[in-house]
Amino acid sequence: MRDVSLRNLDLNLLKVFDMVMSERSLTRAAEQLALTQPAVSNALRRLREALGDELLVRKGRTLEPTPRAETLWPAVRGCLQQLQASLAPPGFDPASATSTFVLTMADATAAEMMPGLLGIITAQAPHVSLRVVPLTTRDPRQLLEDGHADLAVGHFPAVLADLTARAQAGDSAGFLHHRLFSGDYVCVMRKGHPLAREPLTLQRFCEARHMLVSFSGRPYGFIDEALAALDQRRHVVLTVNQFFTAGKVVAQSDVLTVLPRHFVGVTGFAQDLVLRELPFLVPPIQVDALWHLRKDADRSHAWLRDQIANLAAKAF
Repeated sequence: MRDVSLRNLDLNLLKVFDMVMSERSLTRAAEQLALTQPAVSNALRRLREALGDELLVRKGRTLEPTPRAETLWPAVRGCLQQLQASLAPPGFDPASATSTFVLTMADATAAEMMPGLLGIITAQAPHVSLRVVPLTTRDPRQLLEDGHADLAVGHFPAVLADLTARAQAGDSAGFLHHRLFSGDYVCVMRKGHPLAREPLTLQRFCEARHMLVSFSGRPYGFIDEALAALDQRRHVVLTVNQFFTAGKVVAQSDVLTVLPRHFVGVTGFAQDLVLRELPFLVPPIQVDALWHLRKDADRSHAWLRDQIANLAAKAF
């Protein structure tokens, strides 16, 4: 690692570095910068020599940043964005925009929010399109990193804990988030279920047959963690990955499930279900929007985040 003076550094190299960090591809960076790939490769080589660090190393089909690059990028990006805003503030006109946004979220979240968001798009941004892809993980950072999604909406407690720890340690996390809403979990069963006619005790809860909604398919979740802390366990006989499926199965069987209270209505089977408070404490469900740092200054992305935040505030 070398000490570098701005007097001896070509600042154009930092612009190339920012784009390569954003795209993690020399080819895509060259397209964005209207340069040839050899020119981008040469600029990156010069910056590596100036800083005495590899900055990005190839890993499969992508470029993996070194710790020095991860530390350097937020400062470089922030300075470039501030300079760009001073020279020519970028604008976003929803009425003429032709953007396509890719969102990843659970089916129940999409069912609750997409009608309202589509209404906004239709009225304000008629040429904008949306794609919603399944949320199959509690850590969608790789999806956002690879550009497979622009925004993730869901319950990501481990991700937020990691981002907080990194921020407290002074490390660049590379991701930003915004709390959309909080809620609680309830036990859900069909009307006429034997347990619907009597108090739901911890023992009765654990002795019943259960269904778990799991995006990953793993038959162990937050409820099981809470039970383990009490030295208890439940019998999970079925695992599904959609809240709509969960509502239908519970309405037509004697299995119990645990759902966020605000999702029961969007299953489409609320009239056939009975809700009971859980006989033990479970941390609240907190739903956040999560996005990559490189999207933060994008005016179109900021507009989309604002619409989603406003919809969540109304819906939940």
